[in-house]
Amino acid sequence: MISTYEPTSKKIRHYPANSCLLPICSLHGSAVTTVEGLGSTKTRVHPIQERLAKCHGSQCGFCTPGMVMSMYALLRNHPEPSMEQITAALDGNLCRCTGYRPIIDTYKSFSGEKGCCPLRGTGQCCLDKEDVCAASDKGNQMLSDLCIPEEFQPIDPTQEFIFPPELMRMAQQQTKRTLVFYGERTTWISPANLCELVELKAMYPKAPLVVGNTSVGLEMKLAGVHHSIIIHPTRIPELHVVSNTNHGLVVGAACCLAQLRDTLMKVVPELPEEKTQIFRALLLQLKTLAGEQIRSLASIGGHIAGRGSTWDLNPVLAVGRSLLNLASKDGTRQIPLNDRFLARHENADLKPKEVIVSVLIPYSKKDDFVSAFRQAERRKNALSVVNSGMRVLFKPNTDIIMDLNILYGGIGPTTVSARKSCQRLIGRQWNEQLLDDACKLVLGEISLPPSAPGGKVEYRRTLLVSFLFKFYLEVLHGLNKMVRTGRTKYPDLSKKNMSALGAFHCETPQGVQTYEDVDPAQSLQDPVGRPIMHQSGVKHATGEAVYCNDIRAVDEELFLAVVTSSRAHAKIVTIDVSEALKVPGVVDVVTAGDVPGINGTYYEQAFAQNEVICVGQIVCAVVAESAVQAKQGVEKVKIEYENLEPILTIEDAIKHNSYFGKEKKVEQGNIEEGFKSVDQIIEGEIHIGGQEHFYLETNSVLVVPRGEDNEMDVYVSTQDAALVQVLVALALNVQSSKIMCHTKRVGGSFGGKITKPAYFAVIAAVAANKTGRPIRFTLERNEDMLITGGRHPLSGKYKVGFMNDGRITAADIECYINGGCTLHESEVVIEYVVLKTDNAYNIPNFRVRGRACKTNLPSNTAFRGFGFPQACLFTESWIAAVATQTGLPHEKIREINMYKGVNLTPYKEEFDATNLVKCWNECMAKSEYYSRKTAVEEFNKQNYWKKKGIAIIPMKFSVGTNATQYHQAAALVHIYTDGSVLVTHGGIEMGQGIHTKMLQIASRELNVPLSYVHFCETSTVTVPNAIVTAGSVGSDVNGKAVQNACQILRKRLEPIINKNPGGKWEDWITEAHAQSVSLSATGYFRGYVANMNWDTGEGQAFPYFVFGAACSEVEIDCLTGDHKNIRTDIVMDACFSINPAVDIGQIEGAFVQGVGLYTMEEIKFSPEGEQYTLGPDTYKIPAVCDIPQQLRVYLLPNSQNSIAIYSSKGVGEAGLFLGCSVFFAIRDAVAAVRKERRLTGTFTLNSPLTVERIRMACTDNFTEMIPKDKPGTYKPWAIDIA
Repeated sequence: MISTYEPTSKKIRHYPANSCLLPICSLHGSAVTTVEGLGSTKTRVHPIQERLAKCHGSQCGFCTPGMVMSMYALLRNHPEPSMEQITAALDGNLCRCTGYRPIIDTYKSFSGEKGCCPLRGTGQCCLDKEDVCAASDKGNQMLSDLCIPEEFQPIDPTQEFIFPPELMRMAQQQTKRTLVFYGERTTWISPANLCELVELKAMYPKAPLVVGNTSVGLEMKLAGVHHSIIIHPTRIPELHVVSNTNHGLVVGAACCLAQLRDTLMKVVPELPEEKTQIFRALLLQLKTLAGEQIRSLASIGGHIAGRGSTWDLNPVLAVGRSLLNLASKDGTRQIPLNDRFLARHENADLKPKEVIVSVLIPYSKKDDFVSAFRQAERRKNALSVVNSGMRVLFKPNTDIIMDLNILYGGIGPTTVSARKSCQRLIGRQWNEQLLDDACKLVLGEISLPPSAPGGKVEYRRTLLVSFLFKFYLEVLHGLNKMVRTGRTKYPDLSKKNMSALGAFHCETPQGVQTYEDVDPAQSLQDPVGRPIMHQSGVKHATGEAVYCNDIRAVDEELFLAVVTSSRAHAKIVTIDVSEALKVPGVVDVVTAGDVPGINGTYYEQAFAQNEVICVGQIVCAVVAESAVQAKQGVEKVKIEYENLEPILTIEDAIKHNSYFGKEKKVEQGNIEEGFKSVDQIIEGEIHIGGQEHFYLETNSVLVVPRGEDNEMDVYVSTQDAALVQVLVALALNVQSSKIMCHTKRVGGSFGGKITKPAYFAVIAAVAANKTGRPIRFTLERNEDMLITGGRHPLSGKYKVGFMNDGRITAADIECYINGGCTLHESEVVIEYVVLKTDNAYNIPNFRVRGRACKTNLPSNTAFRGFGFPQACLFTESWIAAVATQTGLPHEKIREINMYKGVNLTPYKEEFDATNLVKCWNECMAKSEYYSRKTAVEEFNKQNYWKKKGIAIIPMKFSVGTNATQYHQAAALVHIYTDGSVLVTHGGIEMGQGIHTKMLQIASRELNVPLSYVHFCETSTVTVPNAIVTAGSVGSDVNGKAVQNACQILRKRLEPIINKNPGGKWEDWITEAHAQSVSLSATGYFRGYVANMNWDTGEGQAFPYFVFGAACSEVEIDCLTGDHKNIRTDIVMDACFSINPAVDIGQIEGAFVQGVGLYTMEEIKFSPEGEQYTLGPDTYKIPAVCDIPQQLRVYLLPNSQNSIAIYSSKGVGEAGLFLGCSVFFAIRDAVAAVRKERRLTGTFTLNSPLTVERIRMACTDNFTEMIPKDKPGTYKPWAIDIA
């Protein structure tokens, strides 16, 4: 949080900021508060930190400090904020683990809005204990409280930090002093007054003016742009002016967007409505523009001067006839902020030596109508796909157009105007004929080429006229609302068109979590089954949790940066590193030739040799004294290539017979005979895109040579420390016992840190071996996304036979996944796709075949769910197609074909589906499915341009792997003479709470308080040969190992305890040590039995299944493709949860990650195989605005799992698939649209179901009138790799 003092107004301003965008020079005179300064375990934990931890608002914890500081900045400005302010404060924060619900719930406790019922809008009340807290069948209470608010310490504003008095004095004394900071390459100048500013601009006309650094900073960081002079004009009073004049509102150019928003919110209620049209339109855009951190930094002057095509305010300011007040050494002048200025026309632009002092935003007039529109891939904190500002001025008391302005952003490199179209429409009446003509004129004037950067060409064209239609209706509605003497009444807006008005607004999410309480007879000391706080929760919130790159600098450490391939497939002709070695600070360049042993594995090289097989493959590495110098060295490495033909898509791979391994197949019944006896057969295909892991902590490794015996310590963010150890040892040609790998915690991974970190560790270790010095290697976000791959895209073809009553009796399925350039887990993923495609359905004649395609894209890898989310979305799609074809309700088709009772899977594994049916029925009841479905249908009858949809989806998720060896686990437990216990095991903590559960297990088994038990780190030193933490079984198998070790220790202690049953734990341990009883034990679990014979297509492939069901309701905007997640109910068969807070958190977090996979996360590649989506600006994961307004999770009671520890189940992955209930709810809404428009028959929706796909599926006059491009006649900007 940044705090500044304004000496003129004598006010202190607090605001959140992104540290990566804050130049240190800009902080002169500011007070900076970090999460560590806010509170710590060593001093005092702040109430925000305490509550976030106790409410389970952190999992991996990497995003938690940002959440804390966003809330803290809000509370410093608004001690009792509204819920709207709280959610707005989190607009710019991302979390990949929690699903946001517990974070919002935490911060509700600070709101001035008391008594927010989490069941609001459901027809129930949280105080109705008969529903929420009823008893289960066996008598245990069902609870809905995961934390105890009564235990929260109160927040006391008098205890907060004061603004440092010395900074106040400095601000008052230095107002007239120019500040100049000299760097190695850049000089930073902060002038004290306007005269000095224009002098500087005259002297340095090319020097940028930097206020918030949100534009220039990104250019410098990402595009390598360099400025030798930077001018920082934030101390000039004229640039901060905010005043009402007779003509409008004057806003200083240095005012940030948050200040502009707050000013407009204050001004609008004070003025007559007719004067505030432009202000209201700006407010509408400001509520969704960026996040609070950016809004608090970015200035209105920078926004205007930058003129980005997708920047939302400029079209509104331009149509509102805003004026720019400019200053230069030659004097002042005023120019219009219009379409010509935004298009950078020379005679309408700023002169090189001019600066914007302020902008005059005029009052609207009596007959003015101004509207603003935007549509982005995510409703908040995302650049617009298309935005628009529109204004019409009528002749007094008529509907005759006197002036018309229409501007669009996102259509070209600059904001574009429909100036000619508007001119031709002046003098026309505001009616439907005008609308038709306006659409044709605009589409004729504003063209978008088929290869336009950004893609989505037809969608963007459609938005041109969709926005225009919305504007037409808004104006017509406004005309009818205005009462004027002598005016002819205009036709009322039809009921059909009323639904087009208004955009979706984010409401405060509400949640209910219901789980079974422990047995009343259970000891209060026994923590198993209770919602225990994450063992690192407080440290997450205070910033004290140490991640790999937080490890303090090691003496003589060097920094490593990698050189990656720019070609998808090519021979390496030469690598020239001579210029790189001349860069100051560069120590060496490391290549494949420097590897003493094996360069990677048989299927992937650590360093490319002779040939590159994807864009982003690592070719060599530069080692330097600093990270900046290493990156400068990377830019100087020159590689000459000889291009080879790449294979990029699944279609190309099939054509070229490019696969990994053999076809995998599972079959039951007689597929050919099955098709002969059916009433109907349908065929089709679906394409499912991939997904980036987008863990908040990028890959990081620190390698420290020990200096003797070739020993090395490797600190690495990984899910598989043993694999890191093996590959590093092989690369260095040493024994594994000399490589010590350490992992304290991982800041999110989701499968993405299973194999890849081992290769990064090899690269760093080879560099450490060559230089003899420690090596630190941390990937930037764009590098991580470029190199590491993600979830496998899937292409599926189906042929399904069924009876007229909906019974499916035959299904022939083909699946292809895009594996990328190397094997990694692709062959295993396609195995799981084949094994899991049946999902919850018993189809007597069933065949699934699958292939993993080899392409020249970065190698795709493991991802939460491991093929199941893609495979079963595919399955549910052809289930939906059957329902559409038969005309029967989708839930009936699902129900009639569902497994029931004891059954066999297609690969002949026996399982009991009783709990699958229980979850389905419970979800039906809890969600009130049928009554809400009726309400949805009624809503759809009343609304033409907005539709609701509802869907309920069952799930049978297989846990673990299909090989026993991957279920083994080991643990080491020490008891010290003071009675404290140290637990270590082979599992990795990555947010799933595994260490917390292990401590709970040790506490129960040793019968000691939880506070006695500690976990330090996962290390190959303490637990060798540990199996990767994956497959949802990490807590299962490591828990068994910890249990085994504790039981061994307890058995050793039994004679001592029996002799002194009334003694204390410490007494027993002291006596045991005195009697030379070993207080250390290794625990081991051989693993669940699992096997699969691919020759016969049969096996006991998985240890057990997790069952569940989810019901989701959505609303879509048929004109834009936007959608709102209204409510989701999840029922999950978690059996006996070791920690309900952890398990529910995993379910909710996975669900929201699934919503991202199925509705918004879209990876884009160029036709040359280069990935476009390399950061949060281009790749959108769900934010607070995307979670359901109601998210309710119910853990099925009275459920047993005899093979797992304490009858629990692993639920870390299962919830992700249930995100597809949102996908099918959207499909239901789209189906209602198509039915109303008489578009009958089955239709296919591919995944992700983005705003573009939703809009284009809602076919109407506007989608029909736009120009269409014939595939094959142009080169697309992006290709479909699935």
